[in-house]
Amino acid sequence: MPAQRLTIAQVSPFAWEAGTEIGNHVRLLADEQQRRGHRVLIIAPSDSPGLVRESRALLHDAHGDPRALLERAAESPLVLGVGGVLPFSPARRRAASLPVDVAHTIEEALSNLPLDVVHVHEPFAPSAASAALRTARALCVATFHNPTERLLSTQLGRPLSQLLFSRLDARLASYAATRTLMERYFPAAYRVVLPGAEPVEQIAGGAELRLAFIAGEERAALRTFLRALRLLSAGAGWRATIWSSRPLASPAALGGRLAERLRFVDAQATPRREVLAGADVVVAGSAGVLPQPGTIVQALASGIVPVASTIPVYGELLADGARGMQYPPGDAQTLAAALNSLISDRALLGQLVEQAAGFRARLGFGQVADELDDVYAQLVARRHDRRPRSARAAAAVRERPLIDVDLHMHTEHSYDCATPVEVLLAQARAKGLGAIAVTEHNEISGALEAAQKARGIKVIVGEEVKTASQGEVIGLFIHEKIPRGMTLQETIAEIKRQGGLVYVPHPFDRMHSVPDYRHLIDVLDDIDLIEVFNARVAISEFNQEAVRFAAKYRIVAGAGSDAHVPQGLGSVRIRMHDFDGPQQFLESLRSADISRDPASLLYVQALKFLQTKAMPAGARQAARERRIRRAARKS
Repeated sequence: MPAQRLTIAQVSPFAWEAGTEIGNHVRLLADEQQRRGHRVLIIAPSDSPGLVRESRALLHDAHGDPRALLERAAESPLVLGVGGVLPFSPARRRAASLPVDVAHTIEEALSNLPLDVVHVHEPFAPSAASAALRTARALCVATFHNPTERLLSTQLGRPLSQLLFSRLDARLASYAATRTLMERYFPAAYRVVLPGAEPVEQIAGGAELRLAFIAGEERAALRTFLRALRLLSAGAGWRATIWSSRPLASPAALGGRLAERLRFVDAQATPRREVLAGADVVVAGSAGVLPQPGTIVQALASGIVPVASTIPVYGELLADGARGMQYPPGDAQTLAAALNSLISDRALLGQLVEQAAGFRARLGFGQVADELDDVYAQLVARRHDRRPRSARAAAAVRERPLIDVDLHMHTEHSYDCATPVEVLLAQARAKGLGAIAVTEHNEISGALEAAQKARGIKVIVGEEVKTASQGEVIGLFIHEKIPRGMTLQETIAEIKRQGGLVYVPHPFDRMHSVPDYRHLIDVLDDIDLIEVFNARVAISEFNQEAVRFAAKYRIVAGAGSDAHVPQGLGSVRIRMHDFDGPQQFLESLRSADISRDPASLLYVQALKFLQTKAMPAGARQAARERRIRRAARKS
């Protein structure tokens, strides 16, 4: 049993009713996870209007009481159908005719339900799985099952996939060959977790060896198999079934003894497991264009001997011939020789089944769930603890009055700002702010001056420090200047040495110099708070990405105007209890509310340009003196 029971969303990209290999994997995995005490939601496209309507009603009701919906998932996995299939799925040709906002429904589910993990499967864009990855506010895990080189080469040209994959907290690959392929196109660390398989109950056979060929879209592999059958030794001893979505019109058209021993089964009308149930040997002949490793996995789990082509993923599963037999793609003579040896020597068949017995034990969904519990536990352990340091400290904070706070601003001590300290303080008082954090660029003198001159307002001394190559980080409650140009880790260490708090500003604004996702993960334990709203961020999605990051890792959220002109001050403010010192500040911030009254970004940016760039030096100095005099009169 897992050490911690979690709420997990398993997201499939394919229509739930289609019975795809990934869909079956998700279904069986969810059943096993639910048996272990996890609450599991399955989110998948659906062609069933009834399921879609029911799912939307559940999500609507969940706005008022999301935990009531999750309690249903504690009894059995709850399937939420999210409407039409997006273009990545096999039903993409029908997608254009389905007027359903799939992404909106997924966002509603993942934004409102308190989830621990969102586990997406084959999250290539566009699909339900990629939409989930885009909106998730929980820890994100992806399993890449069986992507093809053709698919990945297409995805590589899409910056969206690169962006979405950067949000993954763990990447899994079903096979080592999949890991190698993914590393080539989307470099990162991938952990191999073998897929589970539902064993097929075998139907007892007779003296003839029963062969099954599971055809994909590679017609050349089927032709190779048919040529091999013609090369088999004369005489009885075998029968063959071909499972294909494009069966031949009639076996009789092949002529001779093939017509007597061969039958075709329509893959669209008959499940694969029914064919495997009546097989002793399964042949998979992909040349690597559209491999079907799931066929090999299910055969091994069922005690069926695979005969497969020598592509990497098949060689991996068959241990290069120890658990089955292999032949070069397109080589009908070698395939015929392998089949002849199995037909003539049933002891060899039994030996191969026995050699695969140890591997077969690894293919149960209990083993998959064990490995995923380990992955999830490692990620969950990285989340911050939301609980107060002590009940007494939390109660002491709640007894203090509420004030409005702005945690990010600049004065003329920053190279890109012309606001005098006196003007900033006067504007803060006029805006009704109870506390401000002055965070100069690579400088602390402005904050120290503001703290010295402040009357009736609390000033947090801060500095926005430019690291060597990993963006900016703010130190709050510091007392010494921190030099720019150090690594992110070195800068954080200096903030901590001074007893300060590490505050990450505008973390995902690609128009600023920011640490990337990987750098943030590396220093996750040292981050005290993160800016989830910055009034100067031009694209709202960047702020939303910060909200998701803070939520998934349970990091305390901060916000600030990032004002470089007085008019921008207080355009975002935090309503929180008053505080003394960094620890009480953090405690108060845990239960704070963030409100926005943003000034026009174009307006404040134009003012900044006029005050710092457009005016001659003499005019700027005169304007500065006028602003100081006006601030003094207001005070």
